[in-house]
Amino acid sequence: MSRYSTDQTQKTFFNEVIKLQHGHKLLVVDHKISVSKWYNLKERVLKTEGFKSPEEYKELFFSAIDLHLRSDVPVGVCLSGGLDSSSIVSVLIEKHNTSALNTFSAVYGTGQKGDETDYINEYKSSLTNMYFTSPDSESLSNDLNKFVKIHGEPLPTTSPYAQYKVMELAQGKVVVTLDGQGADEQFAGYHYFFGFLYKDLIKNMRLFKLFSELLNYIKLHKSLLGIQTFLYLILPEKIRTRIRIVRNGSLMPQFKNSLKFRNSISKNLYGSGSLKEALLDHFEFKLEHLLKWEDHNSMCFSIEARVPFLDHRLVEKVLATKSGLIISKGTTKQLLRGAMKGIMPEKIRLRRDKIGFETPEDEWFRTPVWQTIIEEILLSKSFKDRNLISPEVARDKYNKHLTGKINCASDIWKWINLELWFRLLID
Repeated sequence: MSRYSTDQTQKTFFNEVIKLQHGHKLLVVDHKISVSKWYNLKERVLKTEGFKSPEEYKELFFSAIDLHLRSDVPVGVCLSGGLDSSSIVSVLIEKHNTSALNTFSAVYGTGQKGDETDYINEYKSSLTNMYFTSPDSESLSNDLNKFVKIHGEPLPTTSPYAQYKVMELAQGKVVVTLDGQGADEQFAGYHYFFGFLYKDLIKNMRLFKLFSELLNYIKLHKSLLGIQTFLYLILPEKIRTRIRIVRNGSLMPQFKNSLKFRNSISKNLYGSGSLKEALLDHFEFKLEHLLKWEDHNSMCFSIEARVPFLDHRLVEKVLATKSGLIISKGTTKQLLRGAMKGIMPEKIRLRRDKIGFETPEDEWFRTPVWQTIIEEILLSKSFKDRNLISPEVARDKYNKHLTGKINCASDIWKWINLELWFRLLID
């Protein structure tokens, strides 16, 4: 197994297997292999004029959805209730009057983490074929080995499992699905993008604009997270890397030391000098794993997943657009929100929180079925002998998780998923 595998290089989790990088092609002639780059996003963006208005974006977005609708088989939409997938559904209703559109959603019950039923139900009066699945601790335990196997490498979160269940729900009803993947990377949908904006503004000495954005952020979000992210982003790369490693206290010391100053996320994703650079770097170094997870989930159920936001015309023009049409007045995705005015329910268009296909994994890992799974793994000889995670630290953190003193569900999943991956695919 390759220790330093990432989604930012050609490496995989297996020493003798490498990946064809995005934007590259592989040619075999007379038993000789050559690899070359045929598409360079950064070069394309430099040659492209950005969008000037939401109306201009809306016209091209409609065109992209039309292209992705071409099919001789039934098409549906993975509807999370967020701005991105709801944009696709809203356009289909607006332009194609598709009341018979099939939508597929994961819900967990009112008040549960990851549940967006209130937003999804905004379409109840417009759609007749809305399908729902409710992943829970029992279903995850039942699907666990199959889920680990189909992905073939460890996953950092249970979020792809929600998508897995949505694709399972869609099987037999449609053969093609559309979803909102890629919009967050274009429109700065992740909360930490505010930090890049502030870094950009201070770098260009736009102090009045910075002060205005900070005030709007605090007023709208009642949070200091954007400012904390900014302070983290301006740290030297080595310190950012060290912080990321130290924060994971369950790693064995020798393994932790081997990772010192080797974190490509700190370098490539968090080292961007401006908001525009950050968006480009997310396409280069982050988006790949999201598309890969979606592909594994959809193809497991013989479904073709399509992503209209990743139409190259949209991507190139959005990434060439001025930052003020991306983030402004403490709000992200301004261009998309403007384009959807009058088309999308205002409750969704104006929402500022972000959930996506999340799961209430913290509660799942406190259930009896998962206590059995987790304790078996943490007490196993194989888990100890990997010499990657400290069993003692992991058990202590899990006991605190059980009592509700902390929420370390993300760590718990990483321990379990990694060990099961070793058992099923390596051992």
